[in-house]
Amino acid sequence: MNRSIFLLAVFAGTALGQSPAKRAFTLADWYRVTTVRQPAMSPDGRWIAFTVTTVRESENKRASEVWVIPVGGGAPLRLTPAGVESSTPRWSPDGKALVVTSTGGLRRYRAENFATAPETVDRFQTGSMPDNKTFMVWSTAADRPPRPAPGSPDPYANMGQSRPPFGSITRPADPKRFDGRQIVDFPFRSNDQGYLPVRIGPRQFNPTQIVVQPLNGGARRQLTSTSYSHRNEVVSPDGQWIAFVADATMRTDSAVAAESDSVALLPYDEKRMTADANTADIFVIPTTPCDEPGGCTPRRVARLVGNETSLAWSPDSKRIAFLSRSARFTQLNLFVIDAAGGTPRNLTSGWRYEPDSYNWRPDGSIVMNASVGGSSALFSIAPATGKLTEIAGGRRRMAGFTTDDAVTRFAYVCTRVTAPTELCVMDADGRNERQLTNFNQALNNEVAWADAERFTYKSVGDREIEGWLMKPFGYQPGRRYPLVLYIHGGPHSQYNEGWFDEFQNLAGAGFMVLYTNPRGSSGYGADFTYSIRGRWGDEDYMDLMKAVDLMVARPDVDSTHMASTGGSYGGFMTGWITTKTRRFAAAQVDRADMNWRSWYGGSDAAQGLTESELYGKPWEKGNLYDAVSPIYFVQNVRTPTLIVHSEEDTRVTVGQGDEWFTALKKQGVPVEYIRYPRSSHELSRSGEPWLLVDRLGRLRDWFTYWLKP
Repeated sequence: MNRSIFLLAVFAGTALGQSPAKRAFTLADWYRVTTVRQPAMSPDGRWIAFTVTTVRESENKRASEVWVIPVGGGAPLRLTPAGVESSTPRWSPDGKALVVTSTGGLRRYRAENFATAPETVDRFQTGSMPDNKTFMVWSTAADRPPRPAPGSPDPYANMGQSRPPFGSITRPADPKRFDGRQIVDFPFRSNDQGYLPVRIGPRQFNPTQIVVQPLNGGARRQLTSTSYSHRNEVVSPDGQWIAFVADATMRTDSAVAAESDSVALLPYDEKRMTADANTADIFVIPTTPCDEPGGCTPRRVARLVGNETSLAWSPDSKRIAFLSRSARFTQLNLFVIDAAGGTPRNLTSGWRYEPDSYNWRPDGSIVMNASVGGSSALFSIAPATGKLTEIAGGRRRMAGFTTDDAVTRFAYVCTRVTAPTELCVMDADGRNERQLTNFNQALNNEVAWADAERFTYKSVGDREIEGWLMKPFGYQPGRRYPLVLYIHGGPHSQYNEGWFDEFQNLAGAGFMVLYTNPRGSSGYGADFTYSIRGRWGDEDYMDLMKAVDLMVARPDVDSTHMASTGGSYGGFMTGWITTKTRRFAAAQVDRADMNWRSWYGGSDAAQGLTESELYGKPWEKGNLYDAVSPIYFVQNVRTPTLIVHSEEDTRVTVGQGDEWFTALKKQGVPVEYIRYPRSSHELSRSGEPWLLVDRLGRLRDWFTYWLKP
């Protein structure tokens, strides 16, 4: 075909209404992606409320609004006012009202007319009771400091931290001239919150108590008044009983806290940390008033090994289902026990995967959703036999399952590798599945989202590993393409079958993208997840390199132009890789831990992770900390590296980036260091839009320079 005939064919195709060719994903497209989350189906199954988050590029901010849509289909309706941050919709038990968390408090909307002006209501949580009543639970704030007496002067009112912390020995010479921080308690800062307010009075414990209140706004009635907290409270369908979880021996909250504090100060004890323990139990109390001082005496359902969560009554009010794991690193399972007591039945015993959430059906069966590797699925379970049947699965990601009271259908957030999030619904048996929203349709029509080839492979120890290879935009058989290895954080996180902006960013720029779930990832059972304890950078490194070996053998991968990247633990692993091999032409480390000793003291959350995964504190297990710290092997690095860090990251402090940059620069390794202001550990997920997109562009620039000479 000559050129003139070819052009004629193109114009003819356009005239006949054929869709124009799609284009590659660009940085500007990121601002157009809409995120759907937090679905909530009304009890009668007629409506689904959900949160929609969009990006306002010109304002460098996100906006979240609550929308509703009929389950039977139709146009979605924005419920909350434009410009008013709103999220977390939940329904009243009778389905007549929808409560939304908005700027300035809560708003309540009447279901019979969503267009009416909302009412402002008090914060509450809801459950169901007979006679149109609402069961509500709340707790006073823990560790609330005493307030100064009204009218009393506060000599520290002008200080940034208000007043010296409780238990401090030193005081400012002149409060008006001291604008620093005085720290006594731990933890003293938190990711995305910064430095925490100092405690200016004795530690106070305000246990969560159970309170009943009629839906029509009648007087509240407190059922309990104890020194211990009640958690995960749920009312039986017949309205006669309330089940809840509490400390196994009903110790006071202060006693539980004191024990936790004392244990945290002890040397690491592997036997104690991994032993089965009865840390909490299930109790029930009647909903009817009783004359006992302090409320009705709770009845223990049974002494159960483990920590019980996610309680749910069976439809006949005779059984209670719950999730539990016997010890910290053991498998999470779904159990059912008679409300009168007895031995619980493990419904998922021997199953490789772990349940996420579940619902009872009116017929007494249970519907459960779970991560199955990088995918997700919905299952039906027969409590009498434990038989598990898949209802819905396949290569996609489903999250946020919500159902009506009759459990006739489920709504959920749906996404695939080639499709950003939308709202979907299906019948409880998996039939009649359909997508209800199309917020991203216009963008989907323009952009050629890269798909991914899923594969599995056997690694060391005969472990099966799941991985994906995403081909670049404009892929042509017979050509060879540069490849970027992506490594997830956690370390117990995972990659999955959902749409991910970072992968699409590099695929749109012409790179092969390889991502895997090496051992240590979640979604494959507790044994797989915790198999890297004490062995960071060992078998998980081998799993990654085995995947790279498989890619190198492909005729479409340019093995001389490969790179590695990752964030948090993935950043550590990328740095670790560059200390062990020079097969990669470039690397990018993001909010990365390079020195586990210094990370222990510099992070707001390092202590629990490293003490349990590296078997102790750095002064107890220093050799192990050093053996897995890339900084002690940095002399081996020759790989050009881009470092990205957030200056307000308290999870992995910016000093980690400083250390790595200094070490590489001193050795003459090509290195650039990007420090983002006003940003925490969440920059790549929820940071300022302009900075987030700038980071995506930096990755494109760095890998283009080194992999596309």
